[in-house]
Amino acid sequence: MLSRTLSRVLATTALLVTALATVVAAGLPTAAASRPPRILRNLAYAPAQPAGTHGHLLDLYLPGQPAGKPYPLLIVMGGSGWMADDGKGYAPALAPYFTTHGFVVAGVSTRSSLQAKFPAQEQDVRAAIRWLRANAGRFEFDPDRIAVLGDSSGGWTALMAGFTGTGVRAVVDLFAPIDFLRLDPDMLPGACASFNKAFHLARCHADVASPESSLLGCPILTCPDRVAAANPLLRVTPSAPPVLIIHGTEDGLVPLRQSQMLFDTLAAASVPATFYTVPGVGHSRDIVSPRAPRATIRHTGTPLTRNFPHPTYGMIESFIRAAYETGTQPTPPLARPRTRTW
Repeated sequence: MLSRTLSRVLATTALLVTALATVVAAGLPTAAASRPPRILRNLAYAPAQPAGTHGHLLDLYLPGQPAGKPYPLLIVMGGSGWMADDGKGYAPALAPYFTTHGFVVAGVSTRSSLQAKFPAQEQDVRAAIRWLRANAGRFEFDPDRIAVLGDSSGGWTALMAGFTGTGVRAVVDLFAPIDFLRLDPDMLPGACASFNKAFHLARCHADVASPESSLLGCPILTCPDRVAAANPLLRVTPSAPPVLIIHGTEDGLVPLRQSQMLFDTLAAASVPATFYTVPGVGHSRDIVSPRAPRATIRHTGTPLTRNFPHPTYGMIESFIRAAYETGTQPTPPLARPRTRTW
């Protein structure tokens, strides 16, 4: 048994090294000969509910160069505190890099909390993945190599998709809320006052009109069962796909502790995970930049990223490609989670 486990660890490590050796370390596109992506907008993966809304639409960004073999697919969902149905609007920021580097990119929208309460958003992303997988041949991507990425509430949606049996192979989470009941206790000093002012609230995340309460349709302190149902931590199993987590230390909306809890839960389940903690950065997509401060990086098991001191598109690509090589089965437990500060 020990020899089989050791063989699996060595084989996985060899695959990771091979995959990572082929990845460009830069955070910006470098393939000068590539053509702009082809864009297909407003494809309906489900009927509009309610009529006239946009939470059932996705945009596809297809590489301009011909496919020698099916491309991997990256699904992108932007956050809005669940208050908007335009999650696909984040994809244009990532599509130029990832289509140049051989990915199809899908920007996916889900219904807002004004249009439908949880679990509608989880149902929407699952429907989008089913539609995309059914149309993989039409758009020349590999239905068995799908990754999901999102920021803030979009990161929460990505995690819910990754942990609910969709067959997603990798999850990239940028500063997502995780455990709604732990948001307020872990907020930075003074952050609740700023949060209340920004969202016109009185009781921070516990307010009856907070983004989390609006998502669930109840004040979060009064409906623990619904809060638990929306908690990605309670969906984690050893068969979960690898997860990349990125969070800034100065996030005044979603405390850093939320991502720490996620990483610890993944580590306890022996799920491959990498956690970038970026000093001095708040709740901002600018956290993914070669200009971001050097990060503290933690791994569970065999690292799926190497030699990337900053969170960049190149690092995200590296992680996703390495995750494809590991398969969806968990790696065997190795050492305790390791911390590396660059």
